[in-house]
Amino acid sequence: MPELVRLYIRSVAFGFGIAVVFTAGVVWLDVAGVGHLILGSDIGWVAALMMVFFNGIIFGAVQFAFRIMAMAEDDTPAGGTGLRNGVLIPIPVEATAKRRRARQR
Repeated sequence: MPELVRLYIRSVAFGFGIAVVFTAGVVWLDVAGVGHLILGSDIGWVAALMMVFFNGIIFGAVQFAFRIMAMAEDDTPAGGTGLRNGVLIPIPVEATAKRRRARQR
């Protein structure tokens, strides 16, 4: 199996693990009354399963994207002087003032 596919599977599994913990936390802390709705209904397990599934998709995708972006190689040299090379020069700009109309009440 290619390394990238293994990385994807691990990232998705980790994302679904985070989704289970997240959903359990939302239900336990009763955020926005979700815990009461899930635990108070006879089919609340369907809502909990949907929360785990859809949050797992999101968390898995974010985990995979994070791992892929962390693989990037940095080609720019590190360090530098920290000094700015530019010089600020004021440029005069002509502006004409227009008289405002009086506010009517």
